[in-house]
Amino acid sequence: MKQIIKIAIIGGTGKSGKYLVNQLIKQGFQFKILVRNPEHFQTNNPNIEVIYGNVTDYHSIYELLKDCQAVISTLGMGVPPSEPTIFSQSTSNVIKAMNSLNIKRYIVTTGLNVDTPFDKKSTKTAFATEWMKNTFPLSTADKQLEYENLSTSNVEWTLVRLPLIELTEERNPVVSNLEDCQGDKISATDLAHFLIEQLTSETFIRKAPFIYNL
Repeated sequence: MKQIIKIAIIGGTGKSGKYLVNQLIKQGFQFKILVRNPEHFQTNNPNIEVIYGNVTDYHSIYELLKDCQAVISTLGMGVPPSEPTIFSQSTSNVIKAMNSLNIKRYIVTTGLNVDTPFDKKSTKTAFATEWMKNTFPLSTADKQLEYENLSTSNVEWTLVRLPLIELTEERNPVVSNLEDCQGDKISATDLAHFLIEQLTSETFIRKAPFIYNL
């Protein structure tokens, strides 16, 4: 796999994104981070370049991805909440910019409610999926559209499907499963490590694994 020199980060000021950013810093990565509100991210670290903008603006995404070799997104709804179509809009802009800049690797997180043709969801996971569809119909449908957009793209994507994220430094064994989510939670620190590992792994290219702690 192509050597990763610089990474573009989306959602890095969010709850789980902060854990990813901290881990990237600890591991000495160079990265660019997209920031919507300047008050949410201040740094003088020479390995970090801040791009101010919004994921729904293609120019912002293009500027973020320029000179990078991979993209990681932990995008959430944000505060104040973004439009429920933010996920498909962001990924559409990312794919377009990746194709323009000849970038291949895209790693993005989503919920366990996203369905793929390869799923064999348990009763519990299927119930949680239906609950999300009924309770948050617009954002759930948009996350499904994001998966469809990835599936028809030519980039080397990995869509990481998640249960409840625990905001903790605690580390526990992590299980990955392409068919079902058999755990209730994932540590934000374990998630950060898993996302970084995907930069150099080909195991889940063009796949959508569930990950969770035992």
